Amino acid sequence: MQQREEKQLEASVESLISRVAHVKNALHSFIYKLENEYERLTWPSVLDNFALLSGQLNTINKLLRNEKTPSFRNQVIIPLLLSPDRDEDLAKLTEQRVPVFSHEIVPDYLRTKPDPEVEEQEKQLSTEAARIGPEVAQKQIQTLNKLCSNLLEKLNNPREDREAENAAQRQNKPFFNPTDTNALVAAVAFGKGLSKCRPPGPVAQGHPGQGQMMSGGPTLQQVTIGGGSGQQAGMGGPVAPPQQGQPGKMPSSIKTNIKSASGSMHPYNR
Repeated sequence: MQQREEKQLEASVESLISRVAHVKNALHSFIYKLENEYERLTWPSVLDNFALLSGQLNTINKLLRNEKTPSFRNQVIIPLLLSPDRDEDLAKLTEQRVPVFSHEIVPDYLRTKPDPEVEEQEKQLSTEAARIGPEVAQKQIQTLNKLCSNLLEKLNNPREDREAENAAQRQNKPFFNPTDTNALVAAVAFGKGLSKCRPPGPVAQGHPGQGQMMSGGPTLQQVTIGGGSGQQAGMGGPVAPPQQGQPGKMPSSIKTNIKSASGSMHPYNR
């Protein structure tokens, strides 16, 4: 009976070592691709590697849960020899990962419980979880599930749908302020909001009668025409100001036109 259990244990250990070797080879291949072929690596290929690793780990879990597999928890590993010297057989067996089986590394490799720091953190998390009431915990669970569902929905949507949605949002986004546009149109068309102030600078004073005549129209302005005899100023050209101390001289033709115009506008000459 004991020999049968020992043979069953050896067969289970060999099968487990074989499965773990497959996982190790898959990890080596995936890490090599990530380090050396990252430029040509595509996302579907990465997902395939993750799926392969996940399938191999599930196979190991099924093997451990099988009824024919003996319970490894009942097996005890006791180090028979500890030495600070290098062990070539151990280094070859572990692929140069464990060259020495000494007092420093044995607690790490043969540990069956987490580190004391990890155990302390687990206790703190368990204490905080016990303080939260069931209602608060349920609300947090619902919020987390909602966030995960939204994230999965966005990830599952095709890329073309997301691009079309982003393009529609860019087209519908306004690039101007309607209020500022309406205010600008009202100011240009109707003068709304413009301040009524006279431009700075001295205004030339004309004759008393001439000021009354020009005040009738809103577009007329008083213009001082200066210059010597024989000089004429155009309607749109610049007008030379009179020199200081010398009044400007008006041409005789302009004087005649002004007299005739003022005479025709008199009520007794109609």
